Amino acid sequence: MSAQAKQASSGPSGSIRSIIGPLVAIIVGLFMVILDGTAVNVAIPKLQDEFNGSLSLVQWTVTGYALAQAAIIPLAGWLSDRFGAKRVFLISVAMFTIGSLLCALANSAELLILFRVLQGIGGGVVMPISMAFIYRLAPPDKVGAVMGMMGIPILLAPALGPVLAGWLVDYAAWNWIFLINLPIGVIAVLIGIRSLPNIDRQSVASLDLFGMLLAPLAFAALSYGVTEGATSWTSTKTLVGIAVGIAALLAFIVVELRHRNPLLELRVFASGNFSRGIIVQWVSQFALFGTFFLVPIFLQTAKGYSAFDTGLIMLPQAIASGIFMPIGGRLSDRFGARPLVLSGMTLVVIAAFFLSRIEAGDGNLAVMVPLALLGAGMGLFMMPLNTHLIQSAPQNLVGRVTSLTNAFQQVVSSLAVATLTTISGNKVKDLAEAHQSAPNLEDWTSAFSYTFFILIFIGIAGGILAMLLRRPKVDPNAEKSNEVHMMVG
Repeated sequence: MSAQAKQASSGPSGSIRSIIGPLVAIIVGLFMVILDGTAVNVAIPKLQDEFNGSLSLVQWTVTGYALAQAAIIPLAGWLSDRFGAKRVFLISVAMFTIGSLLCALANSAELLILFRVLQGIGGGVVMPISMAFIYRLAPPDKVGAVMGMMGIPILLAPALGPVLAGWLVDYAAWNWIFLINLPIGVIAVLIGIRSLPNIDRQSVASLDLFGMLLAPLAFAALSYGVTEGATSWTSTKTLVGIAVGIAALLAFIVVELRHRNPLLELRVFASGNFSRGIIVQWVSQFALFGTFFLVPIFLQTAKGYSAFDTGLIMLPQAIASGIFMPIGGRLSDRFGARPLVLSGMTLVVIAAFFLSRIEAGDGNLAVMVPLALLGAGMGLFMMPLNTHLIQSAPQNLVGRVTSLTNAFQQVVSSLAVATLTTISGNKVKDLAEAHQSAPNLEDWTSAFSYTFFILIFIGIAGGILAMLLRRPKVDPNAEKSNEVHMMVG
Protein backbone atom coordinates (compact mmCIF):
# COMPACT_ATOMS: atom_id res chain seq x y z
CA MET A 1 0.00 0.00 0.00
CA SER A 2 1.44 3.37 -1.01
CA ALA A 3 1.66 5.94 1.78
CA GLN A 4 0.81 8.65 -0.72
CA ALA A 5 -2.35 6.86 -1.81
CA LYS A 6 -3.32 6.18 1.77
CA GLN A 7 -2.99 9.83 2.66
CA ALA A 8 -4.87 10.93 -0.41
CA SER A 9 -7.88 8.95 0.66
CA SER A 10 -7.65 9.53 4.36
CA GLY A 11 -10.36 12.18 4.58
CA PRO A 12 -10.07 15.20 6.80
CA SER A 13 -6.80 14.17 8.35
CA GLY A 14 -5.07 14.42 5.00
CA SER A 15 -3.17 17.47 3.83
CA ILE A 16 -2.69 19.27 0.54
CA ARG A 17 0.96 18.15 0.59
CA SER A 18 -0.15 14.52 0.42
CA ILE A 19 -1.77 15.03 -3.01
CA ILE A 20 0.87 17.28 -4.58
CA GLY A 21 1.83 14.61 -7.14
CA PRO A 22 -1.65 14.09 -8.56
CA LEU A 23 -2.32 17.83 -8.35
CA VAL A 24 0.78 18.64 -10.41
CA ALA A 25 -0.15 16.07 -13.09
CA ILE A 26 -3.66 17.45 -13.41
CA ILE A 27 -2.62 21.12 -13.38
CA VAL A 28 0.07 20.56 -16.04
CA GLY A 29 -2.33 18.73 -18.35
CA LEU A 30 -5.10 21.26 -17.78
CA PHE A 31 -2.81 24.23 -18.32
CA MET A 32 -1.60 22.82 -21.66
CA VAL A 33 -5.13 22.29 -22.97
CA ILE A 34 -6.48 25.70 -21.94
CA LEU A 35 -3.35 27.55 -23.11
CA ASP A 36 -3.64 26.06 -26.58
CA GLY A 37 -7.32 26.95 -26.76
CA THR A 38 -6.52 30.68 -26.80
CA ALA A 39 -3.08 30.60 -28.41
CA VAL A 40 -4.24 29.70 -31.92
CA ASN A 41 -6.54 32.75 -32.19
CA VAL A 42 -3.63 35.17 -32.61
CA ALA A 43 -2.04 32.99 -35.30
CA ILE A 44 -4.99 33.12 -37.73
CA PRO A 45 -3.48 35.85 -39.99
CA LYS A 46 -0.18 33.95 -40.11
CA LEU A 47 -1.95 30.69 -40.99
CA GLN A 48 -3.79 32.45 -43.81
CA ASP A 49 -0.47 33.51 -45.32
CA GLU A 50 1.15 30.12 -44.70
CA PHE A 51 -1.56 28.06 -46.40
CA ASN A 52 -2.78 30.78 -48.79
CA GLY A 53 -6.31 30.18 -47.49
CA SER A 54 -9.36 32.33 -46.90
CA LEU A 55 -10.31 33.56 -43.44
CA SER A 56 -13.51 31.48 -43.55
CA LEU A 57 -11.43 28.33 -44.11
CA VAL A 58 -8.64 29.01 -41.62
CA GLN A 59 -11.16 30.09 -38.97
CA TRP A 60 -12.22 26.44 -38.81
CA THR A 61 -8.97 25.67 -37.00
CA VAL A 62 -10.63 27.44 -34.05
CA THR A 63 -14.26 26.49 -34.78
CA GLY A 64 -13.49 22.79 -35.37
CA TYR A 65 -11.56 22.61 -32.12
CA ALA A 66 -14.41 24.23 -30.17
CA LEU A 67 -17.08 22.00 -31.74
CA ALA A 68 -15.06 18.84 -31.01
CA GLN A 69 -14.80 19.91 -27.37
CA ALA A 70 -18.53 20.70 -27.19
CA ALA A 71 -19.34 17.26 -28.62
CA ILE A 72 -17.07 15.22 -26.33
CA ILE A 73 -17.59 17.04 -23.00
CA PRO A 74 -21.01 15.43 -22.28
CA LEU A 75 -19.38 11.99 -22.60
CA ALA A 76 -16.63 12.73 -20.05
CA GLY A 77 -18.57 11.60 -16.99
CA TRP A 78 -19.71 8.36 -18.60
CA LEU A 79 -16.22 7.57 -19.89
CA SER A 80 -14.77 8.24 -16.44
CA ASP A 81 -17.33 6.01 -14.73
CA ARG A 82 -16.94 3.24 -17.31
CA PHE A 83 -13.17 3.11 -17.76
CA GLY A 84 -11.82 4.94 -14.71
CA ALA A 85 -10.87 8.60 -14.29
CA LYS A 86 -7.11 7.95 -14.30
CA ARG A 87 -7.11 5.98 -17.54
CA VAL A 88 -9.39 8.43 -19.38
CA PHE A 89 -7.41 11.46 -18.18
CA LEU A 90 -4.07 10.00 -19.31
CA ILE A 91 -5.45 8.87 -22.69
CA SER A 92 -7.01 12.30 -23.23
CA VAL A 93 -3.78 14.18 -22.46
CA ALA A 94 -1.84 11.76 -24.70
CA MET A 95 -4.36 12.24 -27.54
CA PHE A 96 -4.09 16.02 -27.21
CA THR A 97 -0.28 15.79 -27.28
CA ILE A 98 -0.28 13.57 -30.38
CA GLY A 99 -2.76 15.93 -32.01
CA SER A 100 -0.38 18.82 -31.25
CA LEU A 101 2.47 17.04 -33.03
CA LEU A 102 0.28 16.36 -36.06
CA CYS A 103 -0.86 20.01 -36.11
CA ALA A 104 2.76 21.18 -36.16
CA LEU A 105 3.48 18.88 -39.13
CA ALA A 106 0.34 19.81 -41.12
CA ASN A 107 1.08 21.07 -44.64
CA SER A 108 -2.42 22.26 -45.54
CA ALA A 109 -5.27 24.10 -43.85
CA GLU A 110 -7.54 21.08 -44.27
CA LEU A 111 -5.11 18.77 -42.44
CA LEU A 112 -4.59 21.35 -39.70
CA ILE A 113 -8.36 21.55 -39.17
CA LEU A 114 -8.58 17.74 -38.98
CA PHE A 115 -5.79 17.52 -36.41
CA ARG A 116 -7.31 20.38 -34.39
CA VAL A 117 -10.50 18.32 -34.15
CA LEU A 118 -8.38 15.47 -32.76
CA GLN A 119 -6.92 17.91 -30.23
CA GLY A 120 -10.41 19.05 -29.28
CA ILE A 121 -11.61 15.49 -28.67
CA GLY A 122 -8.70 14.90 -26.32
CA GLY A 123 -8.79 18.30 -24.66
CA GLY A 124 -12.56 18.42 -24.12
CA VAL A 125 -12.48 15.54 -21.64
CA VAL A 126 -9.60 16.94 -19.57
CA MET A 127 -11.43 19.80 -17.81
CA PRO A 128 -14.47 17.95 -16.36
CA ILE A 129 -12.43 14.90 -15.36
CA SER A 130 -9.78 17.11 -13.72
CA MET A 131 -12.38 18.91 -11.59
CA ALA A 132 -14.04 15.67 -10.49
CA PHE A 133 -10.65 14.05 -9.82
CA ILE A 134 -9.40 16.91 -7.65
CA TYR A 135 -12.64 17.10 -5.68
CA ARG A 136 -12.49 13.40 -4.88
CA LEU A 137 -8.83 13.55 -3.82
CA ALA A 138 -9.00 16.71 -1.71
CA PRO A 139 -9.39 16.38 2.07
CA PRO A 140 -13.03 17.40 2.78
CA ASP A 141 -12.04 20.38 4.92
CA LYS A 142 -9.61 21.69 2.29
CA VAL A 143 -11.68 21.29 -0.89
CA GLY A 144 -11.82 25.03 -1.55
CA ALA A 145 -8.07 25.50 -1.15
CA VAL A 146 -7.25 22.59 -3.47
CA MET A 147 -9.82 23.66 -6.09
CA GLY A 148 -8.35 27.17 -5.87
CA MET A 149 -4.91 25.81 -6.74
CA MET A 150 -6.36 23.89 -9.68
CA GLY A 151 -8.19 27.00 -10.81
CA ILE A 152 -4.97 28.94 -11.44
CA PRO A 153 -4.43 27.47 -14.94
CA ILE A 154 -8.11 28.00 -15.77
CA LEU A 155 -7.73 31.78 -15.56
CA LEU A 156 -3.97 32.10 -16.10
CA ALA A 157 -3.68 30.11 -19.32
CA PRO A 158 -6.21 32.12 -21.41
CA ALA A 159 -4.34 35.34 -20.60
CA LEU A 160 -0.85 33.88 -21.16
CA GLY A 161 -1.87 32.14 -24.39
CA PRO A 162 -1.92 35.30 -26.54
CA VAL A 163 1.40 36.49 -25.05
CA LEU A 164 3.25 33.26 -25.76
CA ALA A 165 1.58 32.67 -29.13
CA GLY A 166 2.15 36.29 -30.16
CA TRP A 167 5.87 35.99 -29.40
CA LEU A 168 6.17 32.67 -31.26
CA VAL A 169 4.28 33.99 -34.30
CA ASP A 170 6.28 37.25 -34.42
CA TYR A 171 9.74 35.87 -33.66
CA ALA A 172 9.74 32.11 -34.37
CA ALA A 173 7.24 30.08 -36.46
CA TRP A 174 3.56 29.17 -36.14
CA ASN A 175 4.46 25.48 -35.70
CA TRP A 176 5.90 26.20 -32.26
CA ILE A 177 2.43 27.02 -30.93
CA PHE A 178 1.84 23.26 -31.11
CA LEU A 179 5.38 21.95 -30.59
CA ILE A 180 5.61 23.49 -27.10
CA ASN A 181 2.81 21.14 -26.05
CA LEU A 182 4.93 18.03 -26.61
CA PRO A 183 7.22 18.20 -23.54
CA ILE A 184 4.35 19.50 -21.40
CA GLY A 185 2.08 16.64 -22.43
CA VAL A 186 4.78 14.00 -21.92
CA ILE A 187 5.56 15.36 -18.44
CA ALA A 188 1.85 15.35 -17.50
CA VAL A 189 1.44 11.73 -18.64
CA LEU A 190 4.58 10.49 -16.87
CA ILE A 191 3.70 12.22 -13.59
CA GLY A 192 0.13 11.00 -13.92
CA ILE A 193 1.13 7.36 -14.45
CA ARG A 194 3.24 7.50 -11.31
CA SER A 195 1.09 9.58 -8.98
CA LEU A 196 -2.60 9.52 -10.00
CA PRO A 197 -4.53 7.00 -7.89
CA ASN A 198 -7.23 4.78 -9.30
CA ILE A 199 -10.79 5.76 -8.35
CA ASP A 200 -13.69 3.32 -8.05
CA ARG A 201 -15.72 3.11 -11.24
CA GLN A 202 -19.45 3.77 -11.15
CA SER A 203 -22.05 1.34 -12.40
CA VAL A 204 -22.88 1.95 -16.06
CA ALA A 205 -24.83 -1.21 -16.72
CA SER A 206 -27.49 0.48 -18.83
CA LEU A 207 -25.99 2.23 -21.86
CA ASP A 208 -27.65 5.56 -22.63
CA LEU A 209 -27.30 5.22 -26.39
CA PHE A 210 -29.74 7.98 -27.35
CA GLY A 211 -28.13 10.32 -24.84
CA MET A 212 -24.70 9.60 -26.31
CA LEU A 213 -26.01 10.56 -29.75
CA LEU A 214 -28.15 13.56 -28.81
CA ALA A 215 -25.78 15.28 -26.35
CA PRO A 216 -22.85 15.80 -28.75
CA LEU A 217 -25.27 16.88 -31.49
CA ALA A 218 -27.07 19.35 -29.21
CA PHE A 219 -24.04 21.05 -27.69
CA ALA A 220 -21.98 21.07 -30.89
CA ALA A 221 -24.88 22.48 -32.95
CA LEU A 222 -25.67 25.16 -30.37
CA SER A 223 -21.99 26.16 -30.17
CA TYR A 224 -21.78 26.32 -33.95
CA GLY A 225 -25.00 28.32 -34.29
CA VAL A 226 -24.11 30.99 -31.75
CA THR A 227 -20.55 31.18 -33.09
CA GLU A 228 -21.91 31.89 -36.57
CA GLY A 229 -24.13 34.51 -34.91
CA ALA A 230 -21.04 36.69 -34.51
CA THR A 231 -21.23 37.19 -38.28
CA SER A 232 -25.02 37.34 -38.65
CA TRP A 233 -27.86 36.21 -36.41
CA THR A 234 -30.14 35.85 -39.42
CA SER A 235 -27.83 33.79 -41.66
CA THR A 236 -28.86 30.28 -42.71
CA LYS A 237 -25.89 28.71 -40.86
CA THR A 238 -26.81 30.47 -37.63
CA LEU A 239 -30.52 29.64 -37.79
CA VAL A 240 -29.98 26.00 -38.79
CA GLY A 241 -27.31 25.49 -36.12
CA ILE A 242 -29.44 26.96 -33.34
CA ALA A 243 -32.61 25.18 -34.52
CA VAL A 244 -30.89 21.78 -34.68
CA GLY A 245 -29.22 22.43 -31.34
CA ILE A 246 -32.45 23.38 -29.56
CA ALA A 247 -34.37 20.44 -31.07
CA ALA A 248 -31.63 17.99 -30.09
CA LEU A 249 -31.35 19.54 -26.62
CA LEU A 250 -35.09 19.23 -25.97
CA ALA A 251 -35.06 15.61 -27.15
CA PHE A 252 -31.98 14.99 -25.01
CA ILE A 253 -33.72 16.42 -21.90
CA VAL A 254 -36.74 14.14 -22.42
CA VAL A 255 -34.53 11.08 -22.93
CA GLU A 256 -32.30 11.83 -19.92
CA LEU A 257 -35.18 12.41 -17.51
CA ARG A 258 -36.67 9.04 -18.47
CA HIS A 259 -33.41 7.05 -18.41
CA ARG A 260 -32.47 5.21 -15.22
CA ASN A 261 -28.75 5.82 -15.78
CA PRO A 262 -28.55 8.99 -17.91
CA LEU A 263 -25.45 10.31 -19.61
CA LEU A 264 -25.85 13.71 -17.89
CA GLU A 265 -27.76 13.79 -14.61
CA LEU A 266 -30.22 16.63 -15.28
CA ARG A 267 -32.13 15.88 -12.09
CA VAL A 268 -29.55 17.91 -10.16
CA PHE A 269 -31.43 20.99 -11.40
CA ALA A 270 -34.13 20.02 -8.91
CA SER A 271 -31.76 21.45 -6.30
CA GLY A 272 -32.49 25.17 -6.12
CA ASN A 273 -29.05 25.81 -4.68
CA PHE A 274 -27.41 24.08 -7.67
CA SER A 275 -29.65 25.84 -10.21
CA ARG A 276 -28.96 29.30 -8.76
CA GLY A 277 -25.24 28.54 -8.66
CA ILE A 278 -25.01 27.41 -12.27
CA ILE A 279 -26.91 30.52 -13.47
CA VAL A 280 -24.39 32.69 -11.62
CA GLN A 281 -21.64 30.66 -13.27
CA TRP A 282 -23.13 31.30 -16.71
CA VAL A 283 -23.25 35.04 -16.01
CA SER A 284 -19.60 35.09 -14.90
CA GLN A 285 -18.53 33.02 -17.92
CA PHE A 286 -20.33 35.46 -20.20
CA ALA A 287 -18.38 38.38 -18.73
CA LEU A 288 -15.04 36.55 -18.63
CA PHE A 289 -14.93 35.09 -22.14
CA GLY A 290 -16.54 38.15 -23.65
CA THR A 291 -13.66 40.19 -22.22
CA PHE A 292 -11.01 37.72 -23.40
CA PHE A 293 -12.35 38.13 -26.93
CA LEU A 294 -13.27 41.82 -27.02
CA VAL A 295 -10.13 43.37 -25.54
CA PRO A 296 -7.64 41.77 -28.00
CA ILE A 297 -9.84 42.82 -30.94
CA PHE A 298 -9.94 46.41 -29.68
CA LEU A 299 -6.18 46.57 -29.05
CA GLN A 300 -5.19 45.03 -32.39
CA THR A 301 -7.89 46.43 -34.68
CA ALA A 302 -8.38 49.89 -33.22
CA LYS A 303 -5.06 50.60 -31.50
CA GLY A 304 -2.86 48.73 -33.99
CA TYR A 305 -0.91 46.67 -31.43
CA SER A 306 0.87 43.46 -32.39
CA ALA A 307 -0.28 40.11 -31.00
CA PHE A 308 2.65 40.04 -28.58
CA ASP A 309 2.06 43.57 -27.29
CA THR A 310 -1.63 42.81 -26.88
CA GLY A 311 -0.77 39.80 -24.76
CA LEU A 312 1.49 41.91 -22.55
CA ILE A 313 -1.25 44.48 -21.97
CA MET A 314 -3.58 41.68 -20.88
CA LEU A 315 -0.96 40.17 -18.56
CA PRO A 316 -2.16 42.04 -15.40
CA GLN A 317 -5.42 40.15 -15.65
CA ALA A 318 -3.54 36.84 -15.56
CA ILE A 319 -1.33 37.94 -12.68
CA ALA A 320 -4.26 39.18 -10.60
CA SER A 321 -6.28 36.02 -11.19
CA GLY A 322 -3.25 33.88 -10.29
CA ILE A 323 -2.84 35.76 -7.01
CA PHE A 324 -6.49 35.78 -5.97
CA MET A 325 -7.43 32.26 -7.09
CA PRO A 326 -5.80 30.41 -4.16
CA ILE A 327 -6.99 33.16 -1.78
CA GLY A 328 -10.57 32.61 -2.93
CA GLY A 329 -10.19 28.85 -2.57
CA ARG A 330 -8.94 29.07 1.02
CA LEU A 331 -11.60 31.59 2.04
CA SER A 332 -14.37 29.44 0.58
CA ASP A 333 -13.50 26.64 3.01
CA ARG A 334 -14.30 29.05 5.86
CA PHE A 335 -17.10 31.24 4.52
CA GLY A 336 -18.66 29.40 1.57
CA ALA A 337 -19.15 30.72 -1.96
CA ARG A 338 -21.70 33.51 -1.45
CA PRO A 339 -19.49 36.27 0.07
CA LEU A 340 -16.73 35.52 -2.43
CA VAL A 341 -19.09 35.58 -5.41
CA LEU A 342 -20.55 38.88 -4.19
CA SER A 343 -17.09 40.40 -3.69
CA GLY A 344 -15.80 39.07 -6.99
CA MET A 345 -18.85 40.23 -8.95
CA THR A 346 -18.46 43.69 -7.41
CA LEU A 347 -14.92 43.86 -8.78
CA VAL A 348 -16.17 42.65 -12.18
CA VAL A 349 -18.82 45.41 -12.26
CA ILE A 350 -16.24 48.05 -11.28
CA ALA A 351 -13.89 46.79 -14.02
CA ALA A 352 -16.67 46.89 -16.62
CA PHE A 353 -17.54 50.45 -15.51
CA PHE A 354 -13.94 51.64 -16.00
CA LEU A 355 -13.74 49.90 -19.39
CA SER A 356 -16.99 51.57 -20.42
CA ARG A 357 -15.38 54.99 -19.73
CA ILE A 358 -12.36 54.51 -22.00
CA GLU A 359 -11.72 57.23 -24.56
CA ALA A 360 -9.66 57.17 -27.74
CA GLY A 361 -6.75 59.15 -26.27
CA ASP A 362 -6.35 57.07 -23.11
CA GLY A 363 -3.11 55.17 -22.53
CA ASN A 364 -2.53 51.48 -21.80
CA LEU A 365 -3.16 51.85 -18.06
CA ALA A 366 -6.80 52.67 -18.80
CA VAL A 367 -7.13 49.08 -20.04
CA MET A 368 -4.61 47.31 -17.79
CA VAL A 369 -6.00 48.48 -14.44
CA PRO A 370 -9.61 47.36 -15.13
CA LEU A 371 -8.31 44.06 -16.50
CA ALA A 372 -6.39 43.52 -13.24
CA LEU A 373 -9.62 44.20 -11.29
CA LEU A 374 -11.47 41.76 -13.53
CA GLY A 375 -8.81 39.10 -12.98
CA ALA A 376 -8.93 39.62 -9.21
CA GLY A 377 -12.72 39.33 -9.18
CA MET A 378 -12.76 36.18 -11.27
CA GLY A 379 -9.95 34.71 -9.19
CA LEU A 380 -11.90 35.28 -5.98
CA PHE A 381 -15.04 33.44 -6.92
CA MET A 382 -14.57 31.13 -9.90
CA MET A 383 -13.39 28.02 -8.06
CA PRO A 384 -15.50 28.62 -4.92
CA LEU A 385 -18.49 28.68 -7.26
CA ASN A 386 -17.38 25.44 -8.94
CA THR A 387 -16.92 23.85 -5.51
CA HIS A 388 -20.39 25.08 -4.51
CA LEU A 389 -21.93 23.39 -7.56
CA ILE A 390 -20.22 20.08 -6.87
CA GLN A 391 -21.15 20.13 -3.18
CA SER A 392 -24.78 20.99 -4.04
CA ALA A 393 -25.16 17.79 -6.06
CA PRO A 394 -25.31 14.14 -4.90
CA GLN A 395 -21.72 13.05 -4.32
CA ASN A 396 -21.99 9.86 -6.38
CA LEU A 397 -22.70 12.09 -9.40
CA VAL A 398 -19.59 14.28 -9.20
CA GLY A 399 -18.22 13.08 -12.56
CA ARG A 400 -21.57 13.65 -14.27
CA VAL A 401 -22.04 17.10 -12.70
CA THR A 402 -18.65 18.40 -13.91
CA SER A 403 -19.47 17.15 -17.41
CA LEU A 404 -22.84 18.90 -17.24
CA THR A 405 -21.43 22.25 -16.08
CA ASN A 406 -18.57 22.18 -18.60
CA ALA A 407 -20.89 21.29 -21.49
CA PHE A 408 -23.11 24.28 -20.78
CA GLN A 409 -20.07 26.53 -20.25
CA GLN A 410 -18.92 25.74 -23.79
CA VAL A 411 -22.22 27.01 -25.20
CA VAL A 412 -22.30 30.06 -22.89
CA SER A 413 -18.74 31.01 -23.89
CA SER A 414 -19.65 30.82 -27.57
CA LEU A 415 -22.80 32.84 -26.90
CA ALA A 416 -20.79 35.52 -25.07
CA VAL A 417 -18.34 35.95 -27.92
CA ALA A 418 -21.07 35.97 -30.58
CA THR A 419 -23.37 38.36 -28.72
CA LEU A 420 -20.75 40.90 -27.68
CA THR A 421 -19.08 40.78 -31.10
CA THR A 422 -22.43 41.49 -32.74
CA ILE A 423 -23.20 44.38 -30.37
CA SER A 424 -19.76 45.91 -30.84
CA GLY A 425 -19.71 45.37 -34.62
CA ASN A 426 -23.15 46.88 -35.14
CA LYS A 427 -22.22 49.91 -33.05
CA VAL A 428 -19.06 50.49 -35.10
CA LYS A 429 -21.09 50.18 -38.31
CA ASP A 430 -23.72 52.66 -37.11
CA LEU A 431 -21.10 55.22 -36.06
CA ALA A 432 -19.22 54.90 -39.35
CA GLU A 433 -22.43 55.32 -41.36
CA ALA A 434 -23.31 58.40 -39.32
CA HIS A 435 -20.24 60.30 -40.56
CA GLN A 436 -20.11 58.38 -43.89
CA SER A 437 -16.51 57.19 -43.68
CA ALA A 438 -14.52 54.14 -42.65
CA PRO A 439 -14.47 53.32 -38.92
CA ASN A 440 -11.82 55.28 -37.05
CA LEU A 441 -10.28 55.00 -33.58
CA GLU A 442 -13.07 57.04 -32.00
CA ASP A 443 -15.71 54.73 -33.52
CA TRP A 444 -13.99 51.59 -32.24
CA THR A 445 -13.49 53.12 -28.80
CA SER A 446 -17.11 54.23 -28.53
CA ALA A 447 -18.33 50.77 -29.59
CA PHE A 448 -15.98 49.11 -27.11
CA SER A 449 -17.15 51.37 -24.27
CA TYR A 450 -20.82 50.83 -25.18
CA THR A 451 -20.42 47.04 -25.10
CA PHE A 452 -18.77 47.08 -21.68
CA PHE A 453 -21.52 49.35 -20.39
CA ILE A 454 -23.91 46.46 -21.11
CA LEU A 455 -21.61 44.08 -19.21
CA ILE A 456 -22.09 46.25 -16.10
CA PHE A 457 -25.72 45.15 -15.87
CA ILE A 458 -24.80 41.51 -16.56
CA GLY A 459 -22.41 41.66 -13.60
CA ILE A 460 -25.05 43.30 -11.38
CA ALA A 461 -27.49 40.51 -12.27
CA GLY A 462 -24.88 37.94 -11.27
CA GLY A 463 -24.34 39.69 -7.93
CA ILE A 464 -28.07 39.75 -7.17
CA LEU A 465 -28.37 36.03 -7.93
CA ALA A 466 -25.32 35.32 -5.78
CA MET A 467 -27.18 36.70 -2.76
CA LEU A 468 -29.58 33.75 -3.07
CA LEU A 469 -26.84 31.10 -2.73
CA ARG A 470 -26.91 28.93 0.37
CA ARG A 471 -23.90 27.07 1.68
CA PRO A 472 -24.27 23.31 0.99
CA LYS A 473 -24.32 21.10 4.07
CA VAL A 474 -21.14 19.03 3.92
CA ASP A 475 -19.96 16.76 6.72
CA PRO A 476 -16.18 17.37 6.98
CA ASN A 477 -15.76 13.99 8.66
CA ALA A 478 -17.57 12.09 5.93
CA GLU A 479 -15.71 10.10 3.32
CA LYS A 480 -16.34 11.07 -0.27
CA SER A 481 -18.54 8.61 -2.08
CA ASN A 482 -15.86 7.52 -4.51
CA GLU A 483 -13.03 6.02 -2.53
CA VAL A 484 -9.54 6.13 -3.91
CA HIS A 485 -7.92 2.77 -4.44
CA MET A 486 -4.78 2.18 -2.43
CA MET A 487 -2.82 1.40 -5.56
CA VAL A 488 -0.91 4.13 -7.38
CA GLY A 489 0.71 3.80 -10.80
